[in-house]
Amino acid sequence: MNKELIIRSNSDGVDFALLKDGKLIELHKEEDGNNFAVGDVFIAKIRKAVPGLNAAFVNVGYEKDAFLHYHDLGPKISSLLQFTKRVSTGKLKDFSLKDFKFEKDIDKDGKIANVIKSNQSMLVQIVKEPISTKGPRISSELSIAGRYIVLVPFSDRISISQKIENKAEKDRLKRLVKSITPKGFGIIVRTVAEGKKVAELDKDLQNLLGRWTTMCKKLHRANHPSKVHGELNKASSILRDIFNDSFTGIQVDDEALFIQIKDYVQEIAPNKESIVKLHQSKTPIFEKFGVDRQIKTAFGKTVSMARGAYLVIEHTEALHVVDVNSGNRSNKANSQEETALEVNLISATEVARQLRLRDMGGIIVIDFIDLNKAENRKKLFNHLRDEMKDDRAKHKILPPSKFGLIQITRQRVRPEMNIKTREENPNGVSGEEVEAPIGILSKINHDLEMLLKKDYKKVTLNTHPFIAAFLTKGFPSIRSKWFFEHKKWVKIQPRDAYTYLEYHFLDKNGNQIK
Repeated sequence: MNKELIIRSNSDGVDFALLKDGKLIELHKEEDGNNFAVGDVFIAKIRKAVPGLNAAFVNVGYEKDAFLHYHDLGPKISSLLQFTKRVSTGKLKDFSLKDFKFEKDIDKDGKIANVIKSNQSMLVQIVKEPISTKGPRISSELSIAGRYIVLVPFSDRISISQKIENKAEKDRLKRLVKSITPKGFGIIVRTVAEGKKVAELDKDLQNLLGRWTTMCKKLHRANHPSKVHGELNKASSILRDIFNDSFTGIQVDDEALFIQIKDYVQEIAPNKESIVKLHQSKTPIFEKFGVDRQIKTAFGKTVSMARGAYLVIEHTEALHVVDVNSGNRSNKANSQEETALEVNLISATEVARQLRLRDMGGIIVIDFIDLNKAENRKKLFNHLRDEMKDDRAKHKILPPSKFGLIQITRQRVRPEMNIKTREENPNGVSGEEVEAPIGILSKINHDLEMLLKKDYKKVTLNTHPFIAAFLTKGFPSIRSKWFFEHKKWVKIQPRDAYTYLEYHFLDKNGNQIK
């Protein structure tokens, strides 16, 4: 398995495409001026408590107040409020917490009005970016993420990632971390810490303690509200969270960003520094690595898959609905049940990819093709669960219902990736949109594959002159590639009367193939 990160810098931000064996699986965007990223810490002002919601609205400097629920205060909120007050007024200059006197924990079923008051200053962290008409969601349980560990102030807990399954390794890590953790802080050990030595963990810890001290120094005389701790830039935070030995390349098209990323990789994995490359070709970086093409074909309402199957993805206010269709595939399976299982397994893999790619959150309902056998339903459920193991967003998958529906809840912490895949109708119909041409090329490829499997001796493709020219230009042309792959020559006839995205396949007698 090869993983590549392709980074494109442009005037309005930076785009990050994560490829797994050449296939696009994640797409992120860092927009200039996004001041409310997940992980940012603010010194904020309580606007008002709302007893009916057991929550408060907090002014963090965004146009809409942030939402803070009682359960997001954390048990040590009284200690945090006391600490913030003393540091802000300059009365406390030791930020290590070793001599700080902790207050009593708050009642887990208490009322917010008994804990915080209007106009009070407090430290809060963004846990969900502003989405649509809502302000950010915040928490006062602070945490600072590093490469191997997460530092949690005002805590004494040491917890190990559940993805580390080896009990001996868990015990080893717990023992090591316990020996280096300073008083007043808790530690969460991340999955990538598996097998790491104490020196590497301690270096990470010292870095995080340094960031905590820098943040605390900003509190004295800080404006309320204002950001006192920013997450790493997007490139570094993505690498911190997903970088591992399976990475084979990081391509960047901006020199300043290239130097920054090279330095960061050199710090976290010196032996991998050579995989960071500066893209200097005249061909745009997303074009060169096939990212633009994959974006256009993967973000539409209909998503084509192998062997004729396809998904239809609908977005509603309440939930996302995914419909699985077998399409016009040629069936080599022995029974309808086998066909349904095969299509469902292919679809489960694509659904897992689509959720990450679009960063779909909330409730997702997938209507798979009905399976009659319980063992096949279990096989599908397990396959979907395995495919979603790499998904970093918290999610829960329910087993198939009696109607063959699988329901997923997936955490959404930033706005969903929404890419326009339809373009203005080039035939001049005002206000009408059509599918992007690259999507049509994908459909032509897909339909041709189906036809050639059905053993048509001679196939002619009638299409608009622009599309015909695209398929036949250069060497090897797309048509030549068809010939090398299928050992059949496809005649391409331009048709001036066709609309831009119209095409038809004809058999040897000139009859249209449905």
